[in-house]
Amino acid sequence: MDSVAVDQNQAGAPLAGQLREAPLLSANRDERPASPDGRVGIGVRFSALVVALGCLLVLVIATQLTPSPAGYGSHTGYPLRLQSCGFMERTGLPCPSCGMTTSFCWFVRGNVAASLYVQPMGALLAAMACCCVWGGVYVAATGRPIYRLLGMVAGRYYTLPLLTIAVLAWAWKIIIHVKGLDGWR
Repeated sequence: MDSVAVDQNQAGAPLAGQLREAPLLSANRDERPASPDGRVGIGVRFSALVVALGCLLVLVIATQLTPSPAGYGSHTGYPLRLQSCGFMERTGLPCPSCGMTTSFCWFVRGNVAASLYVQPMGALLAAMACCCVWGGVYVAATGRPIYRLLGMVAGRYYTLPLLTIAVLAWAWKIIIHVKGLDGWR
């Protein structure tokens, strides 16, 4: 359906014969403003670099931590020394993010099986962090956008699956904790 703008008189009624075409606003990602050669601006390149460095920092920190044999709590040791999970202390059950740090620790060491076992969502997020490092460096270095790649799959096709995986990963973590099978041995 075309969008039509109508000139109106003081009372709000359209003037006879005054219909004119108005430009349509498109939600198509291919129509984003870019330079004539298709490259993104310096602000986008800088933002991509910041994202890449942030994800890289998380992965590098994970290399400095020792994976906890308990399957959670790697963040309480050196060098982070963060508090232990309050949810776990109060309820005796792991929270949705319990085991994420340990999962990242195993992932950066190349033990993907341990990463998946300890916290499946952590393994997925670690893999996504790796992709963000490469994608961010690519955009920062070349100026070529990757939004066309990301736009190939609509958000509705990955948002619900990611939320489902997160809930199932939490359920998995609770099951292995209750059965005393927490951790990678």
